[in-house]
Amino acid sequence: MPALIALTLIATMYSFARLPLASADDRSAIASNFKFVEQQIALPPNLPTKTIRQVNPAYKHIQAWISSVGAGIAVNDLAGTGKAGDLCIVDPRSDEIIVTPAPSTGARYAPFTLEPGKLPMDSTIAPTGCVPGDFNGDGALDLLTYYMGRTPILYIAQPQATTLSAASYRPTELIPSESSTDKYEGPRWHTMAVSIADYDGDGHPDIVLTNYFPDSDVLDPNGIRDVEMQDSMSRAFNAGGAHVLRWTGVTAGPDGRITFAEDRKAIPYSNSSGWTLGAGSADLDGDLLPELYLANDFGPDHMFHNVSTKGEIKFSRIDGHRNPTTPKSLVLGHDSFKSMSVDFGDLQNSGRFDMFVSNITVSWGIEESNFAWINTAKDGADAKAKMLDGTAPFENQAAKLKTAWTGWGWDSKSADLDNSGNLSIVQTDGFVKGETSRWAWLQELAMANDELVANPKMWPNAEAGDDISGSEVVAFWARDPSGDGKSYANITKELGMDVPIPTRGVAVADTQGDGYQDLAIARQWGPPAFYRNESPSNKQFVGLRLYRPTTAAPGGLSMPGTPAYGAMVTLTRADGTKHVSQLDGGSGHSGKRSFEVYLGLGGADGPVKAELCWRDTAGSVHKQTLTVGAGWHDLMLDSSAKEIS
Repeated sequence: MPALIALTLIATMYSFARLPLASADDRSAIASNFKFVEQQIALPPNLPTKTIRQVNPAYKHIQAWISSVGAGIAVNDLAGTGKAGDLCIVDPRSDEIIVTPAPSTGARYAPFTLEPGKLPMDSTIAPTGCVPGDFNGDGALDLLTYYMGRTPILYIAQPQATTLSAASYRPTELIPSESSTDKYEGPRWHTMAVSIADYDGDGHPDIVLTNYFPDSDVLDPNGIRDVEMQDSMSRAFNAGGAHVLRWTGVTAGPDGRITFAEDRKAIPYSNSSGWTLGAGSADLDGDLLPELYLANDFGPDHMFHNVSTKGEIKFSRIDGHRNPTTPKSLVLGHDSFKSMSVDFGDLQNSGRFDMFVSNITVSWGIEESNFAWINTAKDGADAKAKMLDGTAPFENQAAKLKTAWTGWGWDSKSADLDNSGNLSIVQTDGFVKGETSRWAWLQELAMANDELVANPKMWPNAEAGDDISGSEVVAFWARDPSGDGKSYANITKELGMDVPIPTRGVAVADTQGDGYQDLAIARQWGPPAFYRNESPSNKQFVGLRLYRPTTAAPGGLSMPGTPAYGAMVTLTRADGTKHVSQLDGGSGHSGKRSFEVYLGLGGADGPVKAELCWRDTAGSVHKQTLTVGAGWHDLMLDSSAKEIS
């Protein structure tokens, strides 16, 4: 019997590994629905340029490894024009945070860098991300920036500003701290992932920050050699930890602060210290309290059911269900993979959120599997019952959907990029680019005893010039109409997006308001890329910009209202197909999409039924169903939903 079971498992796994991929002809046919044109992003002149970071002496021989993160990109409506035509870029080559117009939106302002002013900074600090958001409720988007080497900075949009420039923002500390000199003396956080949502249901955005390295002098070439690496390649729990910040208010006056309180018990301590590279949230059970997913490198990911109440954020861990034929690492919450990002999206047009998670899937390297967590709950009530019982209602179907293997995966975003009504998945890939392959050394490290790997001295060299998956390209997964019509094909080569430079963050938005969503991609140690969507599909779409009334006096950069954080929309097309979406406050690794809900109509022209669920600025829940025609719609969500000009 044991031999029979073993043979059955081998045959089953072999059949999964040998699932046929789309042919070259099929990929070309699929790609004919898409077209992207790469355009140059304008950057400020005379920026400094480097190709590797300075690091703690204990990390010197793995300098390239430590230098493998930091590129980020976000797209949103920073100028208050009604279109998400502005980029916020983190460029490791200069270690600057850059705000610039998206290509083809006009030279509306000169590209500039965010200036920390009198806030203490030093050469051991490097930015890793930028997240737009309206944190004081005045309708103008502020910028939350996070770093290796310090706590985050919140750049508050100034009410008197009428155009974008460095002077348009006032830098403030997100975490109040004091330094006796102009050198930073606060906690040495190393933040790699942020998720922003209204977690406690009070109508205001809260922040989850996750720190990768433990607090230490990671980027200080003269720092104390007390730094460490993960304490396991598959079950590491010695990272910097997660911090959950609950919005508490805004102080009055020109120097007013946006205040947050840390809910230290929001995430169970034993689940908060993974080496997190990605974080995301979405409401799965219909109570408008978004659940949270943490994508952890070197160990199990964690998913949490949101059981918060107003004034207290609290999460309860939930895990997937394992059956006799499911490998442990393909069960949610029990994997040993190297997860980098998570994105929520209705991949199967079921009216329920699924998730895509990037892992290391390098053939002849470390071949794990991406996760395509497909939602198995019947509806929100069924999801709530399962989650209250401790079960995450998700099943990995990455192999079945043919999205399991790409390379060294990072950020991912699902979006309808040809107005077909189906989501595509764009995934960034690649690690360290150089001339000498070090995969053999990395494989030896992967097999090392866990007692050794936390000590940097035991790591093989990864220095300037070394290469580990350095020529991998962006993956572009599009729906393959052949077979069951639900699987995907990687058509990045056919689209001409196969540039062999490691990439990190990806952001999505209709930057010109023309009905097609564009892509912005952050490259690690390379120029950021912008891909203008010139799809020949000529299909209709429905796009919703969702606002709530401002709670503070609007300024010159204000939008019609403040973003309706956590608003859920279920669109029902004429053929009865349902698709759920949300206003995403900022999920993933280092790429952040715009505050828009968007879906193509395929061959239909509309109208469609839109069921909206939201919380007002006092936290009260509202639901309303509207009939909306094709095109863009701006909706104000208060006690009812009303279209505004």
